[in-house]
Amino acid sequence: MQELATELRIRQIMAILPHRYPMLLIDRIVELEPMKRALGYKNLTMNEQFFQGHFPGNPLMPGVLMIEAMAQLGGTVIMAAGDFARLTPYLTGVDKLKFRKPVVPGDRLWMETTVLRTKRNMGWVEASARVDDALVCSGELMFSIVADADRYALDATILHL
Repeated sequence: MQELATELRIRQIMAILPHRYPMLLIDRIVELEPMKRALGYKNLTMNEQFFQGHFPGNPLMPGVLMIEAMAQLGGTVIMAAGDFARLTPYLTGVDKLKFRKPVVPGDRLWMETTVLRTKRNMGWVEASARVDDALVCSGELMFSIVADADRYALDATILHL
């Protein structure tokens, strides 16, 4: 059983996830318990590319990017266990997702994910995001963990879900 990691900085996160700038949407993980839960954040500045066009004069973080950020955190919970080295977590499902408040430049998006269950190469996590103490987004996310060579098999899996 792996110990609780108190903090993962960006280079350690990049060693677990395949994402890179501008799509890496986690700045730090402050708590990580592999195959159980993670707590991390993304600092949002006006320099984020998506704020330039969503929406000019009223910048908001797009909901799909909040989902992606929570999915990346969920991926670290599953991928950090070590059994999935050289594999890629693909987001394959979103359920019970709700957006409650807008996220704007200057906010710190705190995210938490908890593993609900795993089965073979699939994983389900409960995910939530907060700004300060306000819940801004929550739901359940599903992953398929595949090797790059198996990405075409993933296409068939998605078509049959």
